[in-house]
Amino acid sequence: MAIAPIIPRSVLADQVKDRLLEGIMDGYYPPDSRIVETQVARELGTSQAPVREALRGLEALGVVEITPFRGARVRRPSKREIIEAYAVRSTLEALGSRAAVQRMTDADVAELAGYLEAMRAAARTGDSHGVAEADARFHGRIVALADNGTLERVWGTLQPFSRTYITLVAPGADPQWSADLHAPILAAIERRDTDEVVLALQRHFDEVSDNMARRWPDDQEPVVATHTRSRRNA
Repeated sequence: MAIAPIIPRSVLADQVKDRLLEGIMDGYYPPDSRIVETQVARELGTSQAPVREALRGLEALGVVEITPFRGARVRRPSKREIIEAYAVRSTLEALGSRAAVQRMTDADVAELAGYLEAMRAAARTGDSHGVAEADARFHGRIVALADNGTLERVWGTLQPFSRTYITLVAPGADPQWSADLHAPILAAIERRDTDEVVLALQRHFDEVSDNMARRWPDDQEPVVATHTRSRRNA
């Protein structure tokens, strides 16, 4: 019987980092919550070394903080960081949409419409997490269709600052408002009006930024956080 090749630790660390980042963005690890190396290693069936390396990678992204003798915790970003992330996302998505819109097929547009409907369906039941997931897929699909790997990578680094924190943590969240905010973008896409799509995206991010400027507290005192739902299966 053939022996399975040994997976390099750096590859394992990247896989662990992706899993942890997913957990942060989907709310399993809320802001201010601790990420315990031994627990993560046990859950993922690996040693602590790749977990530690993964956490250092997330620290470099500004997603977690590592304190000697206290371990890692998920960072709660400042209001300024969130607003800055939206400003950069607005520019990146405007750039991406110019490349993406004209190459979109009817199937691509239908997929985007499906994500908007998924947002609205989740909003009707007050499911902020469902809105967040469909929202991420909506914007992510537009970026992916631009077929620009550099743009997509840079865009991806901003997700932790503009997804979970907004929809799951910020006080006064309105899932229905968040969902409906995407309708003008889709309408412009359906008309294949690239300039109008860019304007709709810019208005979208302007409104979200203004909303967050009002909702996100200036006081960044830590909030004790606990896991509120079970981990999804691998």
